[in-house]
Amino acid sequence: MSDVKLAATARTEFGKGAARRLRRAHQIPAVLYGHGTQPVHVALPGHETMLALKHTNALFEIDLDGETTLAIVKDVQRDVVRQVIEHVDLLVVRRGEMVSVDVPVVVTGESAPGTIHVVETQTLSLEADATKLPSSVEVTIDGLAAGSSVTAGQVVLPEGSTLMSDAEQVVVAISSPQATADDLAADAAAADLAAVQSAASASEG
Repeated sequence: MSDVKLAATARTEFGKGAARRLRRAHQIPAVLYGHGTQPVHVALPGHETMLALKHTNALFEIDLDGETTLAIVKDVQRDVVRQVIEHVDLLVVRRGEMVSVDVPVVVTGESAPGTIHVVETQTLSLEADATKLPSSVEVTIDGLAAGSSVTAGQVVLPEGSTLMSDAEQVVVAISSPQATADDLAADAAAADLAAVQSAASASEG
């Protein structure tokens, strides 16, 4: 997990117009909330924040008026067309606090020859220390045969993490590739052509 330090400034103007002005100034509107405190509306540096958001479950150290607040990202709103970050929700956390986060699944290894794998679950919900959040969960499929699967309960979790997802939920399934109707038709046509060529060769002989 990456620690990210960002210098924030307090926001006193709200609404779409104010948000557009912030983005033109290369800043991103955000809100800090949690632990029963009133939400704090801030502006974050645009470029640094965009880079930080590439790290899954990064711990943010928000410096506001000389005070540092620890936070994690709970929601990012983007323009669906331009993919510009429009707003960020940050949850205030404390050292040693356990929080629930969604962690991406990363598949490692190769299943048995002639098989394919399908990732049925892209993320797993885990509970972990807010300052030690995992960036991914590895699922090993080495040598698994067709018909096998790996459930959430079988995944080896990062140290200190607890599974919150359903333990019976299938994460990765192993299967044999299924021939499509087009594949079968192509094979039949090839067989017919081979038979015709064989018959023609026999008659010529």
